[in-house]
Amino acid sequence: MSSALIKVENLTLQFKTDEGLITAVDNVSFEVAPGEILGLVGESGSGKSVTAKSLMQLNPGNAVYSPESRITLTVDGEDFDVLSLKTDRDLKVVRGGAVSMIFQEPMASFAPAITIGDQMVEQLLLHTNMNKKQAHGYSIEMLERVGISDAPTRFEQYAFEFSGGMRQRAMIAMALSTKPKLLIADEPTTALDVTIQAQVIDLMKDLVAEFGMGILFITHDLGVIAQTADNVSVMYLGKLIETGTVRQVIRDPAHPYTQGLLHAIPKLEQLDVPLTPVPGDIPSPLDRPPGCVFHTRCSQMIEGRCDTDIPTPTTLSEGHVASCFVAQYGPGGVAEASA
Repeated sequence: MSSALIKVENLTLQFKTDEGLITAVDNVSFEVAPGEILGLVGESGSGKSVTAKSLMQLNPGNAVYSPESRITLTVDGEDFDVLSLKTDRDLKVVRGGAVSMIFQEPMASFAPAITIGDQMVEQLLLHTNMNKKQAHGYSIEMLERVGISDAPTRFEQYAFEFSGGMRQRAMIAMALSTKPKLLIADEPTTALDVTIQAQVIDLMKDLVAEFGMGILFITHDLGVIAQTADNVSVMYLGKLIETGTVRQVIRDPAHPYTQGLLHAIPKLEQLDVPLTPVPGDIPSPLDRPPGCVFHTRCSQMIEGRCDTDIPTPTTLSEGHVASCFVAQYGPGGVAEASA
């Protein structure tokens, strides 16, 4: 039995398309323990959401997992091989039971012809032992906890009657109401103003402390991760390129991509300093570059090494790992090390 709540090993995911197989996730491994918040960071197109949906088997039917891919969920001492679950009954454990997900697009997550309240009650009746009256009261309580005013009235309304930020908060309330063992939060604070964002982050921390819940927190914002997560995994074009504790990754970033993400964060004490975005655009999965996947945008790229060889994960300190030749050898040490 694993001590981790969820353990992902060698996850490689491709999609069948008219152009052939497209690699979206490439040999990714990580785990989340009970009571831990793991931040998964990267730009749009990095493969974060596809990875998260794999944990609930929510990717479309053209998804192909490699034979080596393995996802193990441990609930109350019992291990579940997630990728082997086939029937709707078996999948309930990862779809709203022990695992819940806050989706990026809340409008697409609610049925437009059913009230928010009815949808919240329905999932509680399905996944808990509550009766309808208890589910009604608890749903209103959860709407209040995520900062929705006049929750009894909002409970009776439809998703289109909510603003974007309110829909996001209702989605969060719905995901949290079943008290899952693992919460997957896919950009949960993107549509929220800073005060509500702080409330949501505090609520997640409270629930981790109260229920020992594990959270996979997906975002492009390292500033939010710095306030929220215990550990961080940085993803680029389907590969994990740096992992470590929040302090290790934020204070001492080893990979040039992580450094670029941090330099792109606005600084209140330096308002006159222009922002420094990561140059270029993330390549298409149809045209994955050889060697290090980041070398086409890397200012520290070493010709003849980064553009041809694939870097292997290197342990820089306990718990801090980066897949980067510069991080491994230093800017001037690659040629000597390979000689």
